[in-house]
Amino acid sequence: MSVETRIKRVTAPEIASRKGGTPIVALTAYTAPLAAMVDRHADLILVGDSLGMVIHGLPSTVGVTMEMMILHGQAVVRGSQRAMVVVDMPFGSYEESPEQAFRNAARIMGETGAGAVKLEGGSRMAPTIRFLTERGIPVMGHVGLTPQATHTLGGFKTQGRDSESWPLHVRDAVDIAEAGAFALVVEGVVEPLADRMTEAVAVPTIGIGASARCDGQILVLDDMLGLSGRVPRFVRKFANLGAQADEALAAYATAVRERNFPGEDNVYR
Repeated sequence: MSVETRIKRVTAPEIASRKGGTPIVALTAYTAPLAAMVDRHADLILVGDSLGMVIHGLPSTVGVTMEMMILHGQAVVRGSQRAMVVVDMPFGSYEESPEQAFRNAARIMGETGAGAVKLEGGSRMAPTIRFLTERGIPVMGHVGLTPQATHTLGGFKTQGRDSESWPLHVRDAVDIAEAGAFALVVEGVVEPLADRMTEAVAVPTIGIGASARCDGQILVLDDMLGLSGRVPRFVRKFANLGAQADEALAAYATAVRERNFPGEDNVYR
């Protein structure tokens, strides 16, 4: 008689306990097949609203809808087994009020099976995060460069170049952590500021374009695999799959035009 071994997913408390410990490995994923690949290596998979740009060709994350996040969240949960899955709350789904945020966060978690949601913003979002966490919804914060606010930030600009702004950024991180966020994404801030933010909070920081001394790192999967076009300067490409795919596609097109399909494996008998 065989005994089925159930794989336990990483949880929010487990991620929170990694403060100052082994760095947290995090990546984005938007589809079931890629989630299955990432799941073997990552502690946390983020279904980021970056999918609007990476998958759907939108100019920014602002046009991403709840339906898009839920659809891709469902795919990633189905495709993974072990990593914690966190789904971004899209622009306009949580800023109006804590009650609005709760309704939409509950919908995301209920319809996807994800382990947490992520929302952007500093101190102003602390009351909302407290409202959600007190009602059983784990929340990951996101401070520094917040892509949903690029219209007010003036684009994708590195934050903290002016050291006079550092106390405000540190206060954002502290307030979000104290409100109950189990971890913080720290994006696009100068390295010394990211280090200060990491030291100031009792929960893990997960850097992206920030500092190697954060408690973990996250990248957009398509960027680090070389599948994207233009990528941020801080991104290290661990592969160049885009070029390899282009070569394969060119070889396929040539084979079709030349009717060059030797063997019997390409037809049904």
